[in-house]
Amino acid sequence: MGTALLCHAQAAPFKFDEASYRTDVQTLASDEFEGRAPLSHGEKLTVEYLESAYKSMGLKPAFGDSYRQSVPMAKITADQNMQLKVGKLTFSNGNEFTARTEQVEPSVTLDNNDMVFVGYGINAPEYQWNDYANVDVKGKTVILLVNDPGFATQDPNVFKGNAMTYYGRWTYKYEEAARQGAKAVFIVHETAPAAYGWNVVQNSNTNSKFTLVDKNNNRSHIGVMGWIQHATAQKIFAEAGFDYDQLKLKAAKPGFKSLPLKLKASLKLDNQIELATSYNVAGLLPGSTQADEWLVMHAHWDHLGKTLKDGKTHIYNGAVDNASGVAGVLQLGRYFKSLKGDAAPKRSMLFATFTAEETGLIGAQYFAENPPVATKQLVSFLNIDGMNVGKGVDYILRYGENVSELEQYLDDAAKAQGRTVKADPRPQNGLMFRSDHFALAQQGVPGLMFMSLGDTDPDYIAHKYHQQADDYDPNWNLGGVSQDLSLISDILNKLANNNDWPKWLEESDFKKRRAKDGL
Repeated sequence: MGTALLCHAQAAPFKFDEASYRTDVQTLASDEFEGRAPLSHGEKLTVEYLESAYKSMGLKPAFGDSYRQSVPMAKITADQNMQLKVGKLTFSNGNEFTARTEQVEPSVTLDNNDMVFVGYGINAPEYQWNDYANVDVKGKTVILLVNDPGFATQDPNVFKGNAMTYYGRWTYKYEEAARQGAKAVFIVHETAPAAYGWNVVQNSNTNSKFTLVDKNNNRSHIGVMGWIQHATAQKIFAEAGFDYDQLKLKAAKPGFKSLPLKLKASLKLDNQIELATSYNVAGLLPGSTQADEWLVMHAHWDHLGKTLKDGKTHIYNGAVDNASGVAGVLQLGRYFKSLKGDAAPKRSMLFATFTAEETGLIGAQYFAENPPVATKQLVSFLNIDGMNVGKGVDYILRYGENVSELEQYLDDAAKAQGRTVKADPRPQNGLMFRSDHFALAQQGVPGLMFMSLGDTDPDYIAHKYHQQADDYDPNWNLGGVSQDLSLISDILNKLANNNDWPKWLEESDFKKRRAKDGL
């Protein structure tokens, strides 16, 4: 790992502007912005606000002559009056199951569709694990378990033990089932392995959902992307003559064989489809001497929008998730733009806010696949997804371990503040794969994620995460925001003024992709 060039002037320390930070969060998380859903009036207000902010701080347009990157997508709204029928059982949407699709089709139907239990739904040669071995799921409905066998067994020799791998993420489950030719997937929800309660699943899957659209209208994607309650799964397996909890234990052991349930599933998804354009928004600070080498500092601007339930409008303002992170990016943009002369960053810095993270990193994926410069010019990607709006703490969280050389930057910046680096206390939650930096990692760009959701506020996940209670509070202390932005600015200052290209440490698809760029 390289070090900063000695000839570079020492930059003035980052100074937190509490008033402007509060204004940014309070505005973005106000009811007027309607929860910042993509393709909504709330998006229009959000994008205009961010574009104005980048202009006012003097950053240049990041995408040619525009601050906006068009992200073409489909907004798919399923009729919520659907029912899932399994054998003689009928289940209600929202309370007992959820279902949606990314296929751009007016309707998707399961008509007496064969059901198969495929354990964890994992095909991982490097772990000698294939739940799809010797079972035909083409055109069928599969039921599978969330997370991976490592979490289930707590055996460090199984996958990565308690730490979730990408094979445990719901996104992977749908992707692999589609590769296997299945028509529908229902993931069994349990709070511990999922890392959130059923209310999060319900709120996240019963609203309008968004997706990028390929040339085949996403027909290669899984037809029905579903979740079922634990109690629903128990009833289904009992109807098939099995004990769900016993099968779950067997599914976590090597050699588990998937099995037909000899039941039929029926469901009709009727969809309203809107093809429209959302926007990533970003401002560019050109580097003074190494302008073709870029750093990206990012937060996602979107949240869950608003819904109508029981005749009442419910707005999900997402103050911490992630107006707090967006406001942090704006603070950092103002700081680095203020640096003049020899203290100005030598590398270019992109201050970015992406759309549709909550639906599956859509804006980040589009950016990663269509970057304003080649990925071999992107040095690193730093991502804020929820800040510590309370008091400062004597540690900073690290997500992942021995993943990339950026961890040394984190160690050094924390030490300079007199803080320690604390390993992710909930590696089983798979946060490494749940925010926008992952989309860039898939294109080989190493990154760091800064997230404090639920760590400094134990009540957050249970009562605020993806719920109406995630609102701006004028009583927030913001000491944590100040110290974390100072730490991030330290890392960015070093990366912006040296010749270092942080490398991946562990063998991974990320490292292989970076090698294709000659890095």
